[in-house]
Amino acid sequence: MTTTCTSNYTKLLNTLEELNMPALRANISTYIDLITSGDKNVTDALYELFEKEIEEKEKRTALYAVKTAGFPFEKRLKDYDFSFQPSVNKDEIIEYGSLRFIENNENLLFIGSPGTGKTHLATSIGIEAAMHHYSTYFITMQELINQLKRAELENRLEARLRHFQKYRLLIIDELGYLNMEEESANLFFQLISRRYEKKSTIITSNKNLSKWSELFKDPVITNAILDRLLHHSKVIQMIGPSYRTKDLILADKESEEQSQNWYYFTGHFGKF
Repeated sequence: MTTTCTSNYTKLLNTLEELNMPALRANISTYIDLITSGDKNVTDALYELFEKEIEEKEKRTALYAVKTAGFPFEKRLKDYDFSFQPSVNKDEIIEYGSLRFIENNENLLFIGSPGTGKTHLATSIGIEAAMHHYSTYFITMQELINQLKRAELENRLEARLRHFQKYRLLIIDELGYLNMEEESANLFFQLISRRYEKKSTIITSNKNLSKWSELFKDPVITNAILDRLLHHSKVIQMIGPSYRTKDLILADKESEEQSQNWYYFTGHFGKF
């Protein structure tokens, strides 16, 4: 009898492994003991076991969504040092992290000098979206234009536009580093038009909006793009020192303070 029970338990573990239920498999022994001791009835034990499996599956799904979204790194909003960039309203950014803007099909535009943390914040919000089951994709402006131009040459532009159109949240990074000819500007306009009032887009740019006409060359296309982007959008202006060199700046400041303290010490007590 014991051998049969042992054999069935082993078969159960193997079945759970085949069904890809790692959480249930890892906890089944504990719950069998709880049922045997009378601390849990069968119904409660099964409910809790399947709850654990569902939680584990949701975690795996969220991690996969983050992995396939194309983020350049995994940084969360809690990792951003808001004290270093006082121009950034922390409460406002945290509100964007609630993802309500996606439900409203609104856009976010992060505008500021290089290194101020635009990509960090855009990525962090994107990770929140991916983990909450919003289809999300991150791409640089240069790569986006390259893919659209290549697709046009290969007579599959429509399919590529539909690909980028489908995401609930599309993050386009580094708009402004690439001056675009008329063809590129037109391709970008087509994509923005398709997403207008249907999906949310986050854009980071080192160019103020007033300078976008220089970027797109054609003022008509520029106005058309801005009209669609700004109609339902929040513009976050980021003014401040480079976030990338923050640690170097703080270290340099600390070194300077230590030097001043040393000069003070030697100046007052060196004669002893």
